[in-house]
Amino acid sequence: MKKINSIYIVDDDPITVFGIRKMLDSIAICDNISSHANGKLALDDIKKTLKNKGQVPEIIFLDINMPIMDGWQFLEEFISLPLEKKVRINIVTSSIDPFDHKNWDLYKSRTDHMITFNNKPLKRDHLKEITKAA
Repeated sequence: MKKINSIYIVDDDPITVFGIRKMLDSIAICDNISSHANGKLALDDIKKTLKNKGQVPEIIFLDINMPIMDGWQFLEEFISLPLEKKVRINIVTSSIDPFDHKNWDLYKSRTDHMITFNNKPLKRDHLKEITKAA
């Protein structure tokens, strides 16, 4: 099992956060799993980490629909950050709206970061694949 420095869960649903965190605890070796209730909190934390010369998360689980800053707004700002390493961003949503799939395609084409689209709820086996590929 590969060691992961940092994983962010960006989701305003405490049940989803709890579920992802619980599964990650049992399948991944990770120094830091942190959660943020909206994209702004996560982005502010990433910017602070960059300013302090720290390491940004290797994996991000990102909800689309959140208050204050949603997942698309987060991605818009995140992909413009001066990052040296590629980040695996896993959109995690219950949305079946075709607009969200179009946005996913748009963001995938605008960045070198790996962006995947995943429907809630995430399964343990899927999380295993995600953490292996990071």
